[in-house]
Amino acid sequence: MLKCTIIDDEPLATTLLENYISKVPFLDLVKTYNNPMDGLIDFNSNPVDLIFLDIQMPQLTGIQFMKLLQNRAQVIITSAYEEYAIEGFEHNVTDYLLKPISFERFYKAVEKAYNRTNPTQKIEGGPDLHAPTGGYIFIKVETKMVRVELDDILYIEGLKNYVSIHTKTQRIVTLQVMKQLEKVLPPNRFVRVHKSYIVALDKIVSIERQEVSIKDQIIPIGVTYQESFFKLLESRKA
Repeated sequence: MLKCTIIDDEPLATTLLENYISKVPFLDLVKTYNNPMDGLIDFNSNPVDLIFLDIQMPQLTGIQFMKLLQNRAQVIITSAYEEYAIEGFEHNVTDYLLKPISFERFYKAVEKAYNRTNPTQKIEGGPDLHAPTGGYIFIKVETKMVRVELDDILYIEGLKNYVSIHTKTQRIVTLQVMKQLEKVLPPNRFVRVHKSYIVALDKIVSIERQEVSIKDQIIPIGVTYQESFFKLLESRKA
């Protein structure tokens, strides 16, 4: 077991991490902190093996926290800002997770932490990372984090530096790039069909020529993505 703590001042982000940790049998969550100073003080008397650490926090930033920690525990950074990645790895972080964080990406990071601690011991009975239904991600919309159920997503549209997520009931716009969001979506359920579109495979109604139909929306299949998309469809034929 890896004893771990969460240090993050965003309640929705900590809720997501707590949920993910509960699904991993080799993780034991000791405590969650929204104040990094409290986490550092407690660590000195009750050390843990792994810390999930945000970067942008009041009183003490994640970078400052790691300097004071002095590599006494493994750290997985959980941040909405990718520009701190290089500095994070300079402090020997185990991994750098960019919000929104998918469970698949989270599990890969904690598996890496486990293997660092137990290099000769193999993990048995890991969770199903490719479940056909369920799951969710958190998307940052202005100043809040919004939970989006994966089953509700129809397709995702790229709009320069913004991404528009079209669900069964609403349209969610977030300041993000397509590549970043593509990384957190399960590849067995979502596929890039165009530089500006990611579609949910189970929401496709029909495919005609070089277009995909989802609900009342016609989505083009880009030349760059045609081969991989049709190969994927071929592998799924009954």
